[in-house]
Amino acid sequence: MGAQTGATLLLASLLLALAAITSSNTEGDILYAQRQAWNDPNGVLQSWDPTLANPCYWFHVSCNNENSVVRVDLGNAGISGPLIPELGQLKSLRYLELYENKMSGRIPATLGNLRRLISLDLYSNHLTGAIPGSLGNIASLCFLRIHRNKLAGGIPASLGRLTKLLRLELQENMLTGTVPLEVLSLVLVGELTKLDVAENNLSGTVRSCKQRGQTEQAA
Repeated sequence: MGAQTGATLLLASLLLALAAITSSNTEGDILYAQRQAWNDPNGVLQSWDPTLANPCYWFHVSCNNENSVVRVDLGNAGISGPLIPELGQLKSLRYLELYENKMSGRIPATLGNLRRLISLDLYSNHLTGAIPGSLGNIASLCFLRIHRNKLAGGIPASLGRLTKLLRLELQENMLTGTVPLEVLSLVLVGELTKLDVAENNLSGTVRSCKQRGQTEQAA
């Protein structure tokens, strides 16, 4: 009986280890596909080698105890190119730091699937298109900084669901329309301490709120 119990426990441990390896391989495939889509003139992604089974050993990638990717840190790395939709499959990702690069194309709507994300920093790039309304699904999000891009269209009202947001920075884009009341309400009833939408094409509403209770009105 004891031997049978021991064998069962060993099998369970092996299955858990196999699941962790499979997860690492899948995430490694996604990150390598992203590397292939980017131009990396400074060679900062040389360690993103698909022959290494575990992306947790790659530079600029951090993992948790289950070998799932939780951080990608590539700020100011000189990288250019698009973001691939498959990034939305990194289910344990908590920090996506891609600021001050030359990223182009649209923000993938699939990033709204990153339900554990705390920080999405895509500022100071060349991103275009609309802000995906799906970002309003990331209830854990505390920092959404996508300023200094070429984003157009309206500000999604769905961002008003992000009640844990501390900073929402949308300034220096090409956004139009007005700031939805759902978003403005975060200053009063949410945790938001900085809302900045200045230097867009917005009209008839608040342009920025640097501190709770302090606002700057549009002309």
